[in-house]
Amino acid sequence: MTDTIKFTNTLGNGAASELVFNRDYALDAEYAPEQEAVLNDANFAVARETITAWPGYARTPLHALPDMARNAGLASLHYKDEGGRFGLGSFKALGGAYAVLRLIMSEISNRTGAPEPSVDEILKGTYGDILSEITVCCATDGNHGRSVAWGAQTFGCQCVIFIHATVSEGRKTAIESFGAQVRRTSGNYDESVREADETARNEGWFVVSDTSYEGYTEIPKNVMQGYEIMAAEAADQLEDDGLEPPTHVFLQTGVGGAAAAVAALLRRRYGAAKAPKIILADPDKSACWLESLRHGTPTAVEGDLDTVMAGLACGEISLLAWDVLKPLAFAAVSVTDADAVTVMRRLASPMGGDPAIVAGESAVAGLAVCLAVAAQPDAAQAIGLSSNSRVLVFGSEGDSDPELYQQLVGRTAAEVRGEVTA
Repeated sequence: MTDTIKFTNTLGNGAASELVFNRDYALDAEYAPEQEAVLNDANFAVARETITAWPGYARTPLHALPDMARNAGLASLHYKDEGGRFGLGSFKALGGAYAVLRLIMSEISNRTGAPEPSVDEILKGTYGDILSEITVCCATDGNHGRSVAWGAQTFGCQCVIFIHATVSEGRKTAIESFGAQVRRTSGNYDESVREADETARNEGWFVVSDTSYEGYTEIPKNVMQGYEIMAAEAADQLEDDGLEPPTHVFLQTGVGGAAAAVAALLRRRYGAAKAPKIILADPDKSACWLESLRHGTPTAVEGDLDTVMAGLACGEISLLAWDVLKPLAFAAVSVTDADAVTVMRRLASPMGGDPAIVAGESAVAGLAVCLAVAAQPDAAQAIGLSSNSRVLVFGSEGDSDPELYQQLVGRTAAEVRGEVTA
């Protein structure tokens, strides 16, 4: 098998796409101890029990898209819609807020010498004096910071969020609505991560990041454990409907925490024999996972990383995500901004009987790669995509920036959902 396939992408502007295979991939490989150390069933059970007990928890929809599947030559296509998660607009609500809670529970125990308190005790304000002295912070492209800010507001601690130069004012305002102080930095996302870390060290704050780096791994594990919930829900929903497991899962990357969480949960649930092929979707302007698979080692990409898929504009992968995802990822494929916008519009105005879906620009990269590869016989054959394939994708956000969504799609989210007329 060749390591790379280049093809013309017919989705958006006809740009070249690249498919890079993981040379070290082995479908029958068992879930290894180093993966188990990061994501495992015991810690997932704690996360699931905790988060499903929060006020407002509900499973997000799993939409069947039979017409899109038929047009793409697939047996089935399902879209897990995270746009309504806890009212925050994205799957990030599962990770950042959960990590905030785990951190403050541990810190309260450390300061009092007592066992970790219950969630009810924290919500009742029993430890308000301690919580008022705790500040959490992180760098964000938007959605993770919103989740951390919401968690801090919900559980009663202080919060400072760092955003980089190209994060929109709409996303900044959304974070501030949860009571967080927002600081805009110069440079790209990776530079804002470093500034958040340095400031936290100087101020005695706690970083709640969705990416891991040298010396910082424990909190990102909690973030990823929260993310596993959406994968478990999707698997449960397929099973509830009497459907077989997916053969392929297309996942957008960013730093890779969410992709690693989904891949890990599905590998543990289905086992090596029935696990789906995991295909990663990387924005072509920030393709750190594609380059890392190409070189077989974590590889950073440089530049401003300026892509419309703001939630995926990361030049450096999470080291923890690499440990989990490297053995599980079959390949990575580049996706352009034009591809993403095309798919946003297709979901908003579907052909046939498929439901209209509000999908943000970072939500659709996985689906865009699926459709682009399905239209290219050589690429489709190389990843085993055919008329027998059952595909699952994760729509990781709704209109998290409503103004940008309307600009790109031409209608508001409410109009797409039929809540108002255009």
